[in-house]
Amino acid sequence: MKWLVLLGLVTFSESIVKIPLMRVKMMRKTHSEKTMLKNFLKEHAYRLYLTSSPGSNITTHPLRNIEDMVYVGNITIGTPPQEFQVLFDTGSSDLWVYSVFCTSCLCSSQSLFRHLESSTYRPTNKTFSIEYNSGRMKGVVARDTIRIGDLVSTDQQFGLSMEQSGFEKIPFDGILGLSYPNMSHMGGIPIFDNLKNQGAISEPVFAFYLSKNKPEGSVVMFGGVDKSYYQGTLNWVPLIQADKWCVHMDRISMNRSVIACNGGCEAILDTGSSLILGPRRLISNILRLIGATPQDSEHYVPCSVVNTLPSIDFTINGINYPVPAQAYAIMDSDDDCYITFEENPLSTSTETWILGDVFLRQYFSVFDRGNDRIGLA
Repeated sequence: MKWLVLLGLVTFSESIVKIPLMRVKMMRKTHSEKTMLKNFLKEHAYRLYLTSSPGSNITTHPLRNIEDMVYVGNITIGTPPQEFQVLFDTGSSDLWVYSVFCTSCLCSSQSLFRHLESSTYRPTNKTFSIEYNSGRMKGVVARDTIRIGDLVSTDQQFGLSMEQSGFEKIPFDGILGLSYPNMSHMGGIPIFDNLKNQGAISEPVFAFYLSKNKPEGSVVMFGGVDKSYYQGTLNWVPLIQADKWCVHMDRISMNRSVIACNGGCEAILDTGSSLILGPRRLISNILRLIGATPQDSEHYVPCSVVNTLPSIDFTINGINYPVPAQAYAIMDSDDDCYITFEENPLSTSTETWILGDVFLRQYFSVFDRGNDRIGLA
């Protein structure tokens, strides 16, 4: 949930590492789509191709788009390296993957970390648990060598899952958190901080470009910003506190009328969330204004009306960031259009919005740990 610093990023562009991400769908139709996913994974076996630009340290991984809504990229763990597809998440700080310790039936279909096959693996006596909006997991803490493209973090703390729930419809092998250390449930140093401390990256900055309507092109870049991924200038927004990727938002409006965040609120920029989440009463009002009707706890509109629906404007630091209807209404397998505004299941004392991939697909985002700010373009 953070964004980068403008000057310094371009200066150190030669040490940017770009990791392509894969866009996948949050499965809503259960049985048939699980079968489709298994068939897809068999027919499109993922291969890791490393390409480097001559004279630079830029590394790019290929993308795989299973369908929509979630972006994942490859990392490796251990010696020799074992490969995993993880979600790069600005909403959390810990790295964990499925492991042979896992007792959940979900783990039978995932890539599992096999600790006995890694010569650099070190166990600890610590356990941990994490609760996300979409699920929860429990595991044990271990240490090993982690690689994100050409970036290497040795003796990195990470989690091995033992049990989890809520991730049954999300095709990933784990989560790599990119938030501040205070958000860690394991109590150690997150991987981004270790890369920074070990001198693996020139600047304490990372950025996301999330593709839309195409399977390829998404990247997360570390150590700088590649200007070819955005137009115009980066608009910098200071964090409310240097503890998570949360900024002050001025208002949310539609047709120039304020519909939420009246008088200001908090906004968390979260690559780990597919949707835009907010308080129940305000979400209900937005769904009513759009004319969405409920179906199985979700809300839809006929796809034929999407082009007539208004944009919804998120005003941050005095600048409007429109999200058009074509972005917040997504066609599903039944040719209905699913509205991607949902109630935040975690209540907070202040009005807080989570701006997930629906928002972030529209804007290049930079997370600047060195200056505790986020940049949008």
